[in-house]
Amino acid sequence: MFGFDDISSFTHEIESVYDKVREGKLKVTKEIINLTLSARDQIKAMLNKTASEDDAQKKNDIIASLNNITSKHKSDTKKIEKEDRAFSQENIQRDISGENMTYRIRFKPHKDIISTGTNLIMLLDELSSFGECKIVAQVDEIPPIEDINPEYCYTYWDIILTTNRDINAIKDVFIFVEDMCELDITTIESAAVKDDGEDYKRVGEILIERGDIKREDLDTALTEKKYIGEILVEKGLVPPDKIESALMEQQYIREKRQRQKEDVQSSIKVAADKLDKLVNLVGELVTVQARLTQTVSGFNVPELELIAEEVERLTVEMRDNTLNMRMLPIGTTFGRFKRLVRDLSNELGKDIEMTTEGADTELDKTVIERINDPLIHLIRNAIDHGIEPPNIRELVGKPRKGKIHLSAVHSGGNVVIRIQDDGKGIDKEKVLKKAIEKGLINSNADISEKEVFNFIFHPGFSTAEEVTSLSGRGVGMDVVKKAVEGLRGSIDITSIVDKGTTVSISLPLTLAIVEGLLVSIGESYFIIPLSLVQECIELTKDDVKKTHGRNIAYVRGEFIPYVRLRNEFKIGGHRPEIEQIVVISANGQRIGFVVDAVIGEHQTVIKNLGRLYKDVEGISGATILGNGTVALIIDVLKIINNIELADAVFN
Repeated sequence: MFGFDDISSFTHEIESVYDKVREGKLKVTKEIINLTLSARDQIKAMLNKTASEDDAQKKNDIIASLNNITSKHKSDTKKIEKEDRAFSQENIQRDISGENMTYRIRFKPHKDIISTGTNLIMLLDELSSFGECKIVAQVDEIPPIEDINPEYCYTYWDIILTTNRDINAIKDVFIFVEDMCELDITTIESAAVKDDGEDYKRVGEILIERGDIKREDLDTALTEKKYIGEILVEKGLVPPDKIESALMEQQYIREKRQRQKEDVQSSIKVAADKLDKLVNLVGELVTVQARLTQTVSGFNVPELELIAEEVERLTVEMRDNTLNMRMLPIGTTFGRFKRLVRDLSNELGKDIEMTTEGADTELDKTVIERINDPLIHLIRNAIDHGIEPPNIRELVGKPRKGKIHLSAVHSGGNVVIRIQDDGKGIDKEKVLKKAIEKGLINSNADISEKEVFNFIFHPGFSTAEEVTSLSGRGVGMDVVKKAVEGLRGSIDITSIVDKGTTVSISLPLTLAIVEGLLVSIGESYFIIPLSLVQECIELTKDDVKKTHGRNIAYVRGEFIPYVRLRNEFKIGGHRPEIEQIVVISANGQRIGFVVDAVIGEHQTVIKNLGRLYKDVEGISGATILGNGTVALIIDVLKIINNIELADAVFN
């Protein structure tokens, strides 16, 4: 249609191979996957009109390889084994799309099941963990109290479960009690939203499907002008619990369908720049709201205070909703790395499998965009430095296939991303020796393992024996750390020799607005990110005398070092009689920041500093207070790193 004849003829060659795969005449092999990925790159180059003579040769090589595969299997191809096709096409499609299914389950244990030590509640709890679940207990078989055997179970359960697990996974929950119960599992609803306007089954139809009532009894009851449930209970045809269970199923499916329709109908695409503009406007609104609250507090007019409180409530709600609009699942970023791992492992002759966890964890889109490159470098490092070649792994008793695991999880107001590998780990002594050679530390210094690993982030630092296309130049990890800290995050390394390495990155959910602690030093105001603050304590002159002038505070049985921000930022004036220590927890350690006064929490709209101030140490941005005064946002991690670096050099 658009004249891409060259691309059309090329893709037909690929389609010919995939047609045979679809028909079961070819099995998917590593060779086919490699050719597919190469073809994808080639098509992209052809679309972008960047294909050169070398690319044309690559295209011909790919076509020749594809033709070789088809001709090789043409005469003796066999159908894929029947067990590989055990699932119907419907089930395969559902697995691919991740579609949920809704099941009706009746679990009726034998009376003496408790005597075997079975905990029925644990079975029901495990089933509930599969997805959205509703459970109704049926008690119509419980005898009069004088006939009850306390060791018998007379109760059984009707369960409605919506899950992406298949029916076999549900059966596995009851695998150890399948001979001690009656179990009936029926699929009653797929995830597809029905647009034909039909309602879900009536109560009578549900009861017939379950076998709780006969069709003729239902027809007789329907001649009376009452609710069918009332009629069936009055006639003694169905116990009240079974009516309740049928009504629960009916209501459950109706609500699920309604939610699905609302989800489909309420989606709308909005350009990213429009969202960015909205966030900026909300940021300005937050600042104006703070000024309004501060101004109203000086008039002492109850009516104005009520209006200011209402505006504050609405502003907070609008801020949260606006920021949620910018949230995206990090799984889209994780998915890009599979190709990277595959290509690099083939290039280095290693066998590596990448797994992911927490792909649905959401982060601000700006954070996701800016964390992509650091993650790529960390994964490349894990492949090059961490995972050993298959033969070496076999010699040390490891599986030939190495593993890299990416995970993301919420932790308070942050998201923690971890890159784990089961490789050879980091040799602490080797890193320490290299740090001494580079003059980063004295040979007689006594430092912790964490401090040793932090040298890896120093510019120009590398333990690689030779320079390769992937490592050895000492460029990369320092850039990773700067990028993470530029996102107001922190990075940490833990490693065990011959077991593997874990790199943990902690990032804020959003970069636009942050909850902060407002403090003052002299006439200046500063903001400390509230997520890092643990507590605030007083520091008197007597406390300073007790420690003989050393910057250490004794807090509930623990010595905590502190730094005076007045000295750090070279602010003149006299210190007050009683200062305040803001205790910070960062990078796995506690440290105190001494200020003149702690004013309180402050909703901080972050403003970037101008070009003249972009290199100021210890400051990451600024905000405007309610009275129009500018408060600087403290870069906590930068100050701590500067202190640690100075200590390491002088020790």
